[in-house]
Amino acid sequence: MESIRRQNPQAALMSLEAAAASARGGFACVFSTADEYERALITERRAQGRYAQSRSYWPLALFIGCALIVAGTALLFA
Repeated sequence: MESIRRQNPQAALMSLEAAAASARGGFACVFSTADEYERALITERRAQGRYAQSRSYWPLALFIGCALIVAGTALLFA
């Protein structure tokens, strides 16, 4: 603290401003909201291919299976 008093007040102010900016830079977050962070995270993961659209045949197989069961039941009671 003694060394600051010996310095020029303008230089001391500039030194404190530089120290404050440096301290803020270490704790600052790039995103202003959680939604912005999540949007950026999903965009990055899509770019990496984590959310690739894989073609699933389960809905078609279930539909055909149910249709066969209904047709079999109809033939059984007819």
